[in-house]
Amino acid sequence: MSKRAKRGKAETLAIPMAARVAIGAVAVAALGYGLLSRPASVQPPRKPSAPQAQASSTPVYVAPAVHASAPAPAPIPAPAPLVEPPKADADGPGALVRQVVDYASRQTPGTVIIDTGNTFLYFVLNDRQAMRYGIGVGREGFAWSGEQTVARKAEWPDWRPPAEMVSRQPYLPRFMAGGPGNPLGARAMYLGETEYRIHGTNKPDTIGKRVSSGCIRLTNEDVTDLYERVKVGAKVIVLPANAARRPSQGAPADAAFRLPEPASPSNRPLAANAQMLPSGPKTAEAR
Repeated sequence: MSKRAKRGKAETLAIPMAARVAIGAVAVAALGYGLLSRPASVQPPRKPSAPQAQASSTPVYVAPAVHASAPAPAPIPAPAPLVEPPKADADGPGALVRQVVDYASRQTPGTVIIDTGNTFLYFVLNDRQAMRYGIGVGREGFAWSGEQTVARKAEWPDWRPPAEMVSRQPYLPRFMAGGPGNPLGARAMYLGETEYRIHGTNKPDTIGKRVSSGCIRLTNEDVTDLYERVKVGAKVIVLPANAARRPSQGAPADAAFRLPEPASPSNRPLAANAQMLPSGPKTAEAR
């Protein structure tokens, strides 16, 4: 074979070999690129700066979660004040204070009912209520009961002790002008033709006690209030001391003040006995 033929055959065999080498190099390059390449979303870690490193080392306080509490209930408004003083228990410390109370009655409004046994005076307002006052009443032996009317009224009345009283206690004054020192106080309401009166007093500490000679006494403030309410000619019912009972709710309307027979002479106030006084303190007992 000639040298030219051998050279041509060698060149023919060399071409495929070069192609194979080139293909292998491309494959190796592709494999290396695939191993070295990374997804675009993955970022390489960065070295933190000095301020960031210092901030990351500082502890951070996280406040606890605040839970909303239930709203406080709205305060209940206080009831509106009454025009009249509130009702008090008949045995309580404020029982003798002037006040409107429940009092079942068949009496005409304006009637005065005197509960001698419990030292209360009731001024009837209607068939269910009355204005109640604390009073002082006649001591033992001087109490009386029955029915009278208001004959007349007087402001700061004068006092003239009856002859029977003067004969028993000659030291008493024959006349005392009205004023703060007068035993009859600021107002007086005279009962019928008797010596008995509903009047004030300059001794308010005697209210609720049995100290008088049969007259009914109130504080000057209360007797002034009653004076403005009571009319001349008004009925006055005086309950017997041993039969008077406090009215209770649900009781019959007239159960609290059933009267003795008005014709009974022992129950009628007598002018001669109205101001009888035994020996004792002079001015304090001169009512």
